[in-house]
Amino acid sequence: MLTGDAAGWEWERKLDTLLAVDLKGTIACSYAAGEAMRGQERGGAIVNMSWDHVTTGMAGENPQLFAAVKGGVLAFSKSLARALAPTVRVNVLCPGWIETAFGEHADREFHRSVAEATPVGRWGRPDDVADAALYLASPAAGFVTGQAINVNGGVVM
Repeated sequence: MLTGDAAGWEWERKLDTLLAVDLKGTIACSYAAGEAMRGQERGGAIVNMSWDHVTTGMAGENPQLFAAVKGGVLAFSKSLARALAPTVRVNVLCPGWIETAFGEHADREFHRSVAEATPVGRWGRPDDVADAALYLASPAAGFVTGQAINVNGGVVM
């Protein structure tokens, strides 16, 4: 979200965009999905996206803004899980360093240091996050709600 031209924006414009897309968008979609799922016989599952650095912090303007907004997603989702239970389950994925556009354009030394600091020895792939989301949305996770699951290769902060 804060790559490309957006990387040069002033902090307030970045924050306004993150709030509108990541927080307000998540809240609006979750309310709409929750309402639709509540009316279904089998209920449903909502999986929202936060960030593994939310609880530990990370230096830098962009990480601070991103953590603030993704922290809101985490708090909202945990509260929504209580409100929609038992019909609808709500969980949160908290990815670590994933090979997105940011990772592809990251400084090679930074890229290497992240892989070395990750117990599984690599950056995550989008499929790693998708597989976790599929689990949380599946009947196999029928007794899992209100949880935040880190998908970060075992990084413990």
